[in-house]
Amino acid sequence: MAFSLDPAALAAGYRLEAHDTLGSTSTQALARVRDGAACPLWVVARRQTEGRGRRGSVWSSPEGNLAASLAWPVPAGLAPDQLATLGFVAGVSLERALRDVCAPARGPEDAFRLKWPNDVLAGGAKLAGILLEREALPQGAVVVVGFGVNVAAAPDGLPYPATSLAALGRPAEAEGLFRRLTATWAETLRAWDEGRGFPTIRSAWLATAAGLDGAVAVDAGSERLTGTFETIDAGGRLVLRLADGSRRTVTAGAVHFGSAATAAAAAGRAGA
Repeated sequence: MAFSLDPAALAAGYRLEAHDTLGSTSTQALARVRDGAACPLWVVARRQTEGRGRRGSVWSSPEGNLAASLAWPVPAGLAPDQLATLGFVAGVSLERALRDVCAPARGPEDAFRLKWPNDVLAGGAKLAGILLEREALPQGAVVVVGFGVNVAAAPDGLPYPATSLAALGRPAEAEGLFRRLTATWAETLRAWDEGRGFPTIRSAWLATAAGLDGAVAVDAGSERLTGTFETIDAGGRLVLRLADGSRRTVTAGAVHFGSAATAAAAAGRAGA
């Protein structure tokens, strides 16, 4: 099956560039825009060898998995705090696409969950990652949204549990998932409405959030915070309720839930 755009994405003016193998779909998307390619532009590859995740991590993608990136032109005048919520558009879009193309979950423990800020979990393990990169160009700013989904296989040797749709017994084809993603992105982006509709996106994200109301530990720079994951605020920041009842908002950081959060808290106390 060939990669293709959903009719809804075509009608909205999206374009597609498909490859057999790329180092990085995000690198290719950005290079094409630098060369003057029109946006919005999807770039997808059957195999990705040098993909990247947050904090410089590597995200390789063998054939059968999904590696796709979208170069999206930032509207003139869009405020930085509104642009910062675009990652939640990506998360909600991907979770909806996964539910649309996969067999139903066998139980709540296998449901797709959105982990703050930009991961998708299933069965408590990482299924997908999303990375947003912004660059200012002479023709205007662009955001490249990279999606990596373990469709057929999950990588080994990671410092955290990972899974795939195949391992979950919810098989899909990368081409079909991509096509559906191009539709759910276009739909969710319209609802987001350049940030004005973020309250709707926020509600959808919280409805499938991982770890909500549970123990959480956040490594934010040199600081480790532990408490309860209460919500995300109107700007998409994680709201943490500390043991003394006070609240802290976190803009960026590595998040650990459940037993991992408990272990992180104990390590923090031991090191105090």
